[in-house]
Amino acid sequence: MGAAVLDGMWEQTSDENARKSRWWQWFSGGAEESADEPSEESQVSRELTAREVWLPAKRRMISRIADFLIDHELEVLPTTLTVAYECVTGGAPRLAQTILERTEKGLPITLGWIEEQRGESTHDKNGEALAVLMGRLEDSLDEFSKATNGARNATNEYSSALRQHVDELEGVGRAGVVITELAALTRAMMERSIAVENELACSERRAQALQTSLEETRRIADIDHLTGLPNRRAFDHMLEREMREAREAGESLCVAFVDIDHFKRVNDTHGHPAGDRVLKFVSETLNRIADARCFVARHGGEEFAIVLRNHTIDKAWKKLDAARAEIAERRLVNRANDTPFGKITFSGGIADAFAYPDKSGALKAADEALYLAKQSGRNRIFRAGEDPGPLVKAA
Repeated sequence: MGAAVLDGMWEQTSDENARKSRWWQWFSGGAEESADEPSEESQVSRELTAREVWLPAKRRMISRIADFLIDHELEVLPTTLTVAYECVTGGAPRLAQTILERTEKGLPITLGWIEEQRGESTHDKNGEALAVLMGRLEDSLDEFSKATNGARNATNEYSSALRQHVDELEGVGRAGVVITELAALTRAMMERSIAVENELACSERRAQALQTSLEETRRIADIDHLTGLPNRRAFDHMLEREMREAREAGESLCVAFVDIDHFKRVNDTHGHPAGDRVLKFVSETLNRIADARCFVARHGGEEFAIVLRNHTIDKAWKKLDAARAEIAERRLVNRANDTPFGKITFSGGIADAFAYPDKSGALKAADEALYLAKQSGRNRIFRAGEDPGPLVKAA
């Protein structure tokens, strides 16, 4: 009797362990079989149904989405589920890479940060798509202008030749009815050719006007609507051009990132309209250092990007640190309610663009220097590779 009870308990424990094992495999995506899936023997005897094919993959995907939300301590919301799905399926590789880099730096992935990144990503995608469409339209208009110009010239030459023939035919006099009718027909053809020439000239003028409008639209598309500075897409194009020209001219080139310190606190305390005014103030200060050799752009959120042509890294540091000191000395007040903003500062990182294999390496180095400046207490500018000092290391 005792042996039977022990056998029953052992069987119950084994069943429980097997059940837990199956659930663990189901959540971890390791299970190849389930109650809804056929065994290996049954697969030999018949073909798999569509449900049996996609069900394991769907379960693994759901498990990975759940892991993403749990790992980053995110609530189950439509936005977070969408981001998790895009990162798991590879639908947003740029966002996934940004999340990975942020996680490696020990920074949290919050809902606010995700919404900001998705907003910028949507804006960038729309802007890039618009730029592509405008480029195609511009090329087509250029070809159309060339074609109409060539056709108009050819029509003009044809009209001149017809006019000469008409004059010759009419000079024959009363040589016969046939010649008279031929001259009239030729004159009609000449008049029609002149009309076509005028129409082509009108089309050419309209195409030129549209090209001018496209150039203006392209300029607007490259401008950040809040600060009036070039946006991220314009900065990327500008950096590529400046790196190419500086390398050909044998000049130095530095790239920098600056980020307003505790900007979220400003938005939370004073509201987003006040935060926008702070962004404008910082952008105006940075824009004052811009010239033919220094370009400032809003890179996104509270971050700005700067290209300094023909600047050594020390010269670039002095220029940027002077702007930092100017902002830190000001005391801003929210005019909407006369509440002081407190001390507004920014941190920055600078890198020598040619000290790295490519543009991406230089941007990464500047970003890492910015992160180090943030970690060391904010309101300071660090050069890429600079030793932060013993106090910062201790912190």
